[in-house]
Amino acid sequence: MPFGSNPIVPKTRRISVEYLVSQLREKIRLQVQACASAAACMQRYLTEADLHRPGLALTGYTHLFAWKRVQILGNTECEYLENLDASARLTAFGNLTQFEIPVMFVTHGNELPPELLQMAEDAGIPVFTTHTETVKFMYLLRDFLEDQFALQTIVHGAMVDVYGIGILITGKAGIGKSEVALDLVERGHRLVADDVVTLTKKNNVLMSAATDINKHFMEVRGLGIIDIMSMFGIRAVRYQKRLEVLLELYLWDELTEVDRTGLERKREAILDVEVPVIQLPITPGKNITVIAEVIAMNYLLNNYGYDAARAFQERIKTRIAQKQRTGQTGPNRAVNYFEGDIE
Repeated sequence: MPFGSNPIVPKTRRISVEYLVSQLREKIRLQVQACASAAACMQRYLTEADLHRPGLALTGYTHLFAWKRVQILGNTECEYLENLDASARLTAFGNLTQFEIPVMFVTHGNELPPELLQMAEDAGIPVFTTHTETVKFMYLLRDFLEDQFALQTIVHGAMVDVYGIGILITGKAGIGKSEVALDLVERGHRLVADDVVTLTKKNNVLMSAATDINKHFMEVRGLGIIDIMSMFGIRAVRYQKRLEVLLELYLWDELTEVDRTGLERKREAILDVEVPVIQLPITPGKNITVIAEVIAMNYLLNNYGYDAARAFQERIKTRIAQKQRTGQTGPNRAVNYFEGDIE
């Protein structure tokens, strides 16, 4: 397998508050409410994707306070602070500002009192506010951060969307991966990436995409570089697709054993996510494109609960059991009776 030697690295080890806000400002309509200074604010960094609501820390219990995470102050936290007297409010908020919190977000249109904003400014903690509801804001922010901190690797192959199923075609150089992908595109399927495929682990799912350089381009040996989108149109490409099946192409002589029933299910772990593997020996004249389409349709059938290999196995078992039970001794014919149909 070609995946063991590839480096597995996070897309981002840390991101700055400046980058976070610039990416989300228009989408979530953020407004700056308080910041110590431009330099101090933008030198704050996030090192993990998890979010935290500091309700318990406001009450004074900071033993397990996850202060390195983004802090979210919603209706509950803001109402708690509002119902305290002035002295207790300062004490409660001081439980937070004693830590080097990277950033605070105040959601649902809430605003912190001026004295608390001054405490945040003195501590160098940037505070932003948004009118977005807390749950929705946390969903959008967590989705963005999980993408930024996701594990990622690069593999060599051709990624194609066949009937809505993401198939990654791998094999030795020159074995015909790009040619199979090109044939699939010509038959109406969609190219995701050729030659260099980026795989990102997100929510225990592998998402594939091309790089900025090879996006929509394909190399065909003997022909050169072609632009799939310009040649076949926008319908022939897509920017990303979930990886669902790994199709390995091998020369026939390289395989000593070939699965002929489909009962033995091989799986490969990529970034700790297991993916079904189809090992396909190729010979001159074999139509790999049609087989790839059948692989996609068979995967769909499996998802709907139908397994052709096991159904065939059960049919054989049922027939054997029936003969053993009834002691049938008739002629050994493939079809016992044609029921008058002689067409």
